[in-house]
Amino acid sequence: MLTVREISSKQDKKKFFEFQNKIFKKNKYYVPTLISDEEEEFDPKKNGAFAYCDCKMFLAERDGKIVGRIAGVWNRAYNKKTDAKQMRFTRFDFIDDYEVSSALYDAVKKWALELGMNEMMGPIGFSDLDKQGLLYEGFDQMDLYVTPYNYPYYINHYERLGLVKKADWFEYEITIPEKLDPRILSVAEKAKERYGYKTERFTNIKQIKPWIKPALKIMNAAFEPIFGAVPLEDKQLEDYSKTLLMIGDPDFVELVFNKDHEPIGYGFMAPNISRALRACKGHLFPFGALQIAWDLKHAKALDFYEIGVLPEYQNLGVNSIIMVQGFTGAQKHHMTKCYTGPELEDNFKIQAQWAPFEKKMIRKRRCYITSIA
Repeated sequence: MLTVREISSKQDKKKFFEFQNKIFKKNKYYVPTLISDEEEEFDPKKNGAFAYCDCKMFLAERDGKIVGRIAGVWNRAYNKKTDAKQMRFTRFDFIDDYEVSSALYDAVKKWALELGMNEMMGPIGFSDLDKQGLLYEGFDQMDLYVTPYNYPYYINHYERLGLVKKADWFEYEITIPEKLDPRILSVAEKAKERYGYKTERFTNIKQIKPWIKPALKIMNAAFEPIFGAVPLEDKQLEDYSKTLLMIGDPDFVELVFNKDHEPIGYGFMAPNISRALRACKGHLFPFGALQIAWDLKHAKALDFYEIGVLPEYQNLGVNSIIMVQGFTGAQKHHMTKCYTGPELEDNFKIQAQWAPFEKKMIRKRRCYITSIA
């Protein structure tokens, strides 16, 4: 017999977070999310997004065995921004059984209707920092730390539930050249000369720490028009700053200042830690932290986490300055590849920055939507 129940206890939440590791245990492309990260993401006392979000979590069980999970997120800030009545869903994982997926979906749908919502949208989480998008293409590619994985059969379940495409994200693998294209170097240098941009070289993370939160505030302005994004609370910026400090390396951080020494753009990149996360199965202890530390020093691929530029400085060479630093750092560490995070299909500005490089799209992700009125 199948049952779906809302959960709130620490013990049930642990089952909720561990379910992804069980369902993808034998999949060699799946990269676990750190369980400690998930615990904080769903803790109202630790995740600043709960200032404008409410959340309910559900587990599906059959004969005492967990067979699926889902969380509903009522993002009041995004609904106000877009004048919508949407319920988001996230962490929607299930065995290949339509009875399971539909029962989980209906649990969130019921809550949405009680709140007067008329649309369901997902998978998309609390904010733009959260994991989002159903993997639609690229099931044979190793996932990233910042992205979720799913089996191909999920697509059939979504469509059977009446969900249709809302937006797609693309992810690219970029080959790091032995020498940077002189045109990129020229654009970066001319931008510095023409607009008086300045950069600072850091030798350790402590030197970067005072600048991270001010730099991340650029995110709110830069991402404001982006689908799914809402302004981040100070606590969210503070928490994200701590994450970046843990995995940061001065060779992969670039801050760009205007002539008044005000931050106008940033790039936060870091060595790829997918191998380490697979090895530690999503747990920092007892040996996960050591695995991650090893990859941060020896990885042969670079992940582009965030690039943000204030709107008034976009298309004025700031991105080129950031790109030069990222690829220069990668060359210094003898890296051969870099991976982009998910980029919206209509974000042509960000996609254009990869034009000078050898690249290929390796993953596509999709956000779905449907009317429930």
